[in-house]
Amino acid sequence: MGKLLYKPLGMLFGVLGGMLAGVIFRRLWGLITGEDDAPEATDEERGWREVLPAAALQGAVFAAVKAAVDRGGATGVRRVTGRWPT
Repeated sequence: MGKLLYKPLGMLFGVLGGMLAGVIFRRLWGLITGEDDAPEATDEERGWREVLPAAALQGAVFAAVKAAVDRGGATGVRRVTGRWPT
């Protein structure tokens, strides 16, 4: 039962977590650089020294938010069902 409950909720929370991660990344990028938008990898006007740190920060933020959402979802399922989803 826990697995059945966890799958659809996990997908929903994954989408919401992705949106949250995007907001967090944009705010962090703005605080660090003072710019509104991070450089795109294909932006000809931006160099490697701008593109790679932006990508690394974005990846770190998304990974941390995903881990927090996944862990929180699994913990919530355990509270409701008494079992850890596997």
